[in-house]
Amino acid sequence: MTGEEKKKYMELAFEEAKKAENQDEVPIGAIIVDPEGNVIGRGYNRRELDQDATQHAEMIAIREACKNLGMWRLIDCSLFVTLEPCPMCAGAIINSRIKDVYFGALDPKAGACGSVVDLFSVEKFNHHPHVIRGLFREQASQMLKNFFREIRHKQKLAKQLKKEESKEK
Repeated sequence: MTGEEKKKYMELAFEEAKKAENQDEVPIGAIIVDPEGNVIGRGYNRRELDQDATQHAEMIAIREACKNLGMWRLIDCSLFVTLEPCPMCAGAIINSRIKDVYFGALDPKAGACGSVVDLFSVEKFNHHPHVIRGLFREQASQMLKNFFREIRHKQKLAKQLKKEESKEK
């Protein structure tokens, strides 16, 4: 896969992340590409919207890709995701046989591709995806930092408003 192709697919993952952000979800997006370069799955974080802990970008993209291919094996497919997959998503990646995983930002709290644990290197598993870490790392990290900075700002304003309202009573 060329550098231009990787850039194109990662930009599509960022577009998915933006959809999440626009709905006050943590901005994480994922794209799955088949061996011919067709996008067969896409997803963005929907945990809050759906009140479902499994609604991670990767899980949604994997489900869509399996549906589009009519099979659960995503052999020779590539996943592009803006944040390092968590253990749940890494398990789904292994089980779906995705060949390559490209991700942007490291996840020091839940990353399962080397930051906290590396499930892809566990020898006893029957599939070991190839991982490319840090693709557009700075852009992915900045998107997440901006999102959480804005959340903290909104929380601070809400706290100040509540304090002012209680003074008025």
